[in-house]
Amino acid sequence: MTKQAIIERTIEAIRQLPEDKAEEISDFADFLRKRYEENQLSQGIQKLAAESAAFEFLNNEEELYSVEDLKVVYNG
Repeated sequence: MTKQAIIERTIEAIRQLPEDKAEEISDFADFLRKRYEENQLSQGIQKLAAESAAFEFLNNEEELYSVEDLKVVYNG
C-alpha cells in the first residue's frame, strides 16, 4: 500500500469518529512524528561523532605499560 493510500484510508477513518477520538489520533500522530524526529536527530549525531576526527588521537595512543610492569599476574 502506498503512503498516499494509507493517508486517505486514515483520513476516512478519522472522519467517521467523534471529535474526541479524532483528537486522540492527532495527538498520537504528533507523538510519533516527534519520536521519529528525535530518532533521526540522534542517528545524525551518532554519525557525526563516528565520522569525526575529534577522538582520532585515541587510535594512536602509545602503550604506557606492559605485562613486565605487573607485580602480580592474575590467572583467573
